[in-house]
Amino acid sequence: MTVLLDTRIPRTLDGLVRDWAREEHRGASLEAWLFEDEAARRAAEKAFARAGIEARLRSAYKPLLHAVLEDIDTRDLKRFTLRYPVHAEAKPLRFLSEAYPLAALLDGVETQFEAGGANLTYRVTAEYRDGRIAEHQVFAPNRLRKNHVDETDLTPTGWLKVTKRPGGAPDIDNAVETEAESVFDKVMAAIAAHQWPAEEPYAETIAIDVAMSGIERVLPYGDEVMSTREALHEDFYFSLLEFFKHKSGRPPEDRGVQPGQIVPDIRAGEGDAHVRLELRPFGPPQDPARPEQNLETADAAPSLAQIEREFLNLPGERFEGRSHEGRPIRGLYRAGPRPAVLVSSGQHANETSAPVGALRAMRQLLADPDANIAFIPVENPDGYALHGRLCESNPRHMHHAARYTSLGCDVEFGRERPTAEIGARLKALELSGAQLHVNLHGYPAHEWTRPFTGYLPRGFELWTIPKGFFLILRHHPSWAERARFLVEAVTKRLAAIPGLVEFNRRQIEICSIHTGGTPYEIINGVPALLTAEDRHPTPLTLITEFPDETIYGEPYRFAHTVQMTTVLAAEEAFAAMMAEMV
Repeated sequence: MTVLLDTRIPRTLDGLVRDWAREEHRGASLEAWLFEDEAARRAAEKAFARAGIEARLRSAYKPLLHAVLEDIDTRDLKRFTLRYPVHAEAKPLRFLSEAYPLAALLDGVETQFEAGGANLTYRVTAEYRDGRIAEHQVFAPNRLRKNHVDETDLTPTGWLKVTKRPGGAPDIDNAVETEAESVFDKVMAAIAAHQWPAEEPYAETIAIDVAMSGIERVLPYGDEVMSTREALHEDFYFSLLEFFKHKSGRPPEDRGVQPGQIVPDIRAGEGDAHVRLELRPFGPPQDPARPEQNLETADAAPSLAQIEREFLNLPGERFEGRSHEGRPIRGLYRAGPRPAVLVSSGQHANETSAPVGALRAMRQLLADPDANIAFIPVENPDGYALHGRLCESNPRHMHHAARYTSLGCDVEFGRERPTAEIGARLKALELSGAQLHVNLHGYPAHEWTRPFTGYLPRGFELWTIPKGFFLILRHHPSWAERARFLVEAVTKRLAAIPGLVEFNRRQIEICSIHTGGTPYEIINGVPALLTAEDRHPTPLTLITEFPDETIYGEPYRFAHTVQMTTVLAAEEAFAAMMAEMV
């Protein structure tokens, strides 16, 4: 075990109260923007009031949305006009995205969102049914900072404004680095300063343990929640991947870098932030215990042990690969007269509805002796185990640290180690000769942000806001007509699932308002993206994307039902299509 950083960072809110809630500042007016929840900010305002200081403490994270929730009267609202900032150092729609899910929270109100100036201020006109009109200006504190790959980001930051200071002291109006920003900067500096080995992987586990205050606020729309601790996890995980890609000379879109397992574990704490960065060995594989469930009605991800038991009850020839930490990657092939189909799930292990949906589909398909199926329920068991562990403290966080293997690469891009995770898929294709691969996935069920590196998740901007259940069909160029047939047939059957078309319609509507449009087709009420490319070994690869990473209960049951139906519909449509070609 090697410790790279172990330090405490003073809580900015506590320092602000200590320095300013004093007799010598009586009569002053103070505004501050912090990465703190409303309860903590209101308690500090009371401390300032007792010292004779008028104070208003605001959120530096998603300030416009917090202003609507905390300051702007939305009762009896008729029309809401928003002019959002457009800054030269940020993507044009960044601040419109940052206002999400405002359009959903103002359901029933006429809204108009339009581009404004570059001065980092949202301008709001609120018109009420009784004829009142209120104008609001909402400051969005940001600063330019150099990032870990020598680029410049415009990032949310703390800010302090003080006026009416006793004795004619000058006003204060400047950025303040909060402990949240400092935690991020110190970890990234320690990563950059370390002498990493010349060859990958650079470590077994790169562990980032943080305990700190922050925002955890559930919103009254879908699965939406504002969480600065979740955002810090996301920023750490993808920033380290970007750092190691940059270090190795790989392009930003590369998914084959193998730095080791990157594990940010960000937990709620009181007072000063505590951060510890260390390199750890794996130790023996340990899989978190989870309650046994009926898969047909499962309301959360089952344990790896239950998935294995359910898998062993299915008929077929067994094969397996081996994960980097030593867990088995189990697969089966059961031959039949229909065209072969490979079904896989759990490639990205924090996408939790896929294995359950796949297992439910397998029970039906393999009960038919004509079905010709290869199946892998969890392609990334190390990630699945990590996800379970991280969910024990933060069940509503996305935990993208569990997305890739414990080597740090995507399963699909681990071809230089064919005996590891990708080996099970290659064996399934060898046994079956499948020409259709149904690859079940998910994506965030609430907004995905990276505030300390510019807010939007670089390279994944398409997935930052939920937009319903989504299909991606990649096909070899000569299979274009068959790809269109397949997606039409599958979406037609999906559209019959009660509630799915309306679920998609609502999410697409809100997403398009905050992202400027819909860069995909809508086929039978299902968003779909068809692309011609040769990189997959199968001529047809159907990828599902359900917004599932943080859902439980009835939404989770709905998700794995949709996943199951997709598998059944795809196998049926593929068999019909191939029969017509004979």
